[in-house]
Amino acid sequence: MSFYIYTLGCKVNTYESSVMANDLKKAGFIELSKDDNVDIYIINTCTVTNTAGNKSLKMIRQAYRKNNQALLIVVGCLSQVESNLVSKLPNVGIILGNKNKSKIVDYIYEYQRTKKQIIDIYDLNKVDFECMKLDNVKQTRAFVKIQDGCNNFCSYCIIPYTRGDVRSKGRQDVLDEISSLVLSGHREIVLTGIHTGHYGSDLENYDFADLLKEIVQIKNLERLRISSIEITELDDKVLDIINSSKIIVDHLHIPLQSGCDKTLRGMNRKYDMNYFMNKVLKIRKIRPNISLTTDVIVGFPGETNSDFETTYNNIKTINFSKIHVFPYSVRKGTKAEAMSNQVSEVVKKERVKSLLNLSKQLEICYMEKFRNQEVLFIPEVYHEPYLIGHTGNYLLIKALGVESLINTEVTVIITDVSYPYCIASLKIKD
Repeated sequence: MSFYIYTLGCKVNTYESSVMANDLKKAGFIELSKDDNVDIYIINTCTVTNTAGNKSLKMIRQAYRKNNQALLIVVGCLSQVESNLVSKLPNVGIILGNKNKSKIVDYIYEYQRTKKQIIDIYDLNKVDFECMKLDNVKQTRAFVKIQDGCNNFCSYCIIPYTRGDVRSKGRQDVLDEISSLVLSGHREIVLTGIHTGHYGSDLENYDFADLLKEIVQIKNLERLRISSIEITELDDKVLDIINSSKIIVDHLHIPLQSGCDKTLRGMNRKYDMNYFMNKVLKIRKIRPNISLTTDVIVGFPGETNSDFETTYNNIKTINFSKIHVFPYSVRKGTKAEAMSNQVSEVVKKERVKSLLNLSKQLEICYMEKFRNQEVLFIPEVYHEPYLIGHTGNYLLIKALGVESLINTEVTVIITDVSYPYCIASLKIKD
């Protein structure tokens, strides 16, 4: 039987979809492309915002229209909180939340045997970490999920209800998975989770810094990247390891969400701008050329023009190298849903555009710092005659080369900037 997985949302969903695909192929199922008609569609949903939830529903309906004889399987955050709604959609035979995606093959066999709809939703505050293992990744960069759940309860966010409380993958399971991926030829490992830096908060005398310290000692690991980490989780213990290990790349993605203290309080974030900026200074003291990227939400309830201007100016001061910008979207079930002074969609669009323009300026400024400099990058794809891939600090390199250099460490000299690329030439060996 053939299958295709639609994946929406975060890097954790991407990882979990890869695990499901891996398990299905091992069981003899055939993965086809999104353009093919398949026997089984799996929609790994997101519902972090109403917009994301609606997009997930659209994908389910789109799969049905593509092949109304196919089995539809809906998993992830939308089905975790809206299983009743999902169950009424045509051809949806299996509904899972954010537990037991790793048992997808068993669920399919059960459905084929009984022909009865399966709905299996768990209270995620009463479950252990579901240990998944990815061992068949083709890309240069491999994601490893080390943590699940969140207990921050930001006022705009539904994730604590769709993912449950913080749960950590076992230390040895993490080390074994990474070791296996490195032996398989993966040059870069990306640690991911819903709240990655909270790893270990449910373990005894073992935290995220302890895990980092062990990971960087794994033989033949060339790069370690943290997919996203909160500013409050970059404590001295973590920063000491970043300072001492060249394996950890020169890039951190640290969500800001707002650059205005008033808005941060309304969002129930756990820091103010003084704390954030002081920590950034600490980070840049140990890694002067580090790329710092971030997420920002604009149009949060009550955000005035003055508040947005404060955010804009603070972002310029921090000098991020890239900004991911999101308009605030009302999410049913969150505290922010009931807040007054909702910002109009027109204003949100204007603010998104303003920050995206700033992001491009900051990106180009950061890229220009490396003009005429020698850098290492790992080519990930070959678009004849160019090699394309990333440096450790996430510069996107485009260089004339040959396909045989894919997934090898290549030294280049950056000669020009042509957004979004740094144009480079291979260094000629003496």
